[in-house]
Amino acid sequence: MTPTPASNALLVELLQNAPLELVGRITGASNLALLATVTVLPRSDARGGGDDEPPLHVIYKPIRGERPLWDFPDGTLAGREVASYLIADTLGVGIVPPTVLRDGPLGPGSVQVWIGDPFAAEDLPSPVRLVSRGKVPDGYLPVVDGQLADGRWVSVVHEDRTDVRDAALLDAVLNNSDRKGSHLVRDAAGRLWGFDHGLTLHADPKLRTVLWGWAGEPWRRGDIERLIALASALDGPETTLSAALAGLLPATDVDALRERLVALLAQGHYPQPSRDWPAIPWPAL
Repeated sequence: MTPTPASNALLVELLQNAPLELVGRITGASNLALLATVTVLPRSDARGGGDDEPPLHVIYKPIRGERPLWDFPDGTLAGREVASYLIADTLGVGIVPPTVLRDGPLGPGSVQVWIGDPFAAEDLPSPVRLVSRGKVPDGYLPVVDGQLADGRWVSVVHEDRTDVRDAALLDAVLNNSDRKGSHLVRDAAGRLWGFDHGLTLHADPKLRTVLWGWAGEPWRRGDIERLIALASALDGPETTLSAALAGLLPATDVDALRERLVALLAQGHYPQPSRDWPAIPWPAL
């Protein structure tokens, strides 16, 4: 099942309430991440019969499996995953799969729709790639040059496409501290998706991303409208979004989000790399 704007509400309800069954551990993740399924309700046909829908694959990140970090409060990464989905949805940048905070076999954690086939032999393609240094393909923007362990010089580039630019806007709003290239993929239909938003929404400036192709360029008109709409949705502690974020994030981080929106609108352009913080995560891809 691939999420669509019309199906998001149903998927959120399913993620929140359906039985969650573990399949296995996702190796290579810095925190405990588990492949799981949720049971989809039977589908009735016109004759009154019904066929069971195949189970929906999800990624389950229990809070108890979060590795302590020096700069993020313990036990908050799952909440940041969910907050990022809610903010992206409100911003109108639908690249984050539906995500909820719920109880599971290993306790409370974030549960997010898995995009693609978890058992496929090949990974989904990313809009971020390595090319020989300076050999930027048509339709791509350069980010940074570097040298591989074998001595080859390469350039990190990303697609020059509207949805990738939307992702760069989202990173600026979320203060995303870990936007690696592998955290962005395109599904079989070409739709862009973004994952791993646990290291977001810190009160201190920590933007670290591979999406620097538009650094310093003016906001698009649509960007400004989206930022204003999100600021309005956060105008006061009693709005629906504010109330939801209050249950997911420290109050200082929610306050910083409001202040960041004001600053982004005032500066009028996409952020530029900071000299006080590493601008690109490691590894970049």
